[in-house]
Amino acid sequence: MSDMWGLTARGICEYNDKFLLLKVRSRSGHDAGKWEIPGGKVKRKEFFDEALKREFAEETGLEINIDSLYNVIQNDYTACKTNESVKSIQLIMGVSSTSDEVTISEEHDDYGWFTKEEIKELIRNEMLSKAAMRTFNQVNLGGEL
Repeated sequence: MSDMWGLTARGICEYNDKFLLLKVRSRSGHDAGKWEIPGGKVKRKEFFDEALKREFAEETGLEINIDSLYNVIQNDYTACKTNESVKSIQLIMGVSSTSDEVTISEEHDDYGWFTKEEIKELIRNEMLSKAAMRTFNQVNLGGEL
């Protein structure tokens, strides 16, 4: 059987020196109760920038602008519905919004705007999703995020 590959687009959104994270719902099959970077899977024949804007609007109610490439990671997982192994390439983009008024979807239990120090604390306490942990561990949170 050949490997399945997927593409995910996520956005690091900064507003007033804080970064938006969403809390994965407690009954989720992946990273339940942990904080993650907003975003999601890119659908077939969809451009990743359109997917990121769509996912952000669905998950947070925010309209975003995509500003830059922040990071690229591989985050492999087992699909909950099919139990298939998926190799996921995740494009982590720097995004901006003109508002910090978030309306979360049913996919998440909570949201928060976190400082760099608070994100470091989440890392120390292993409270980030695997993808968020990989993303933030590859950058210097003391410098540019």
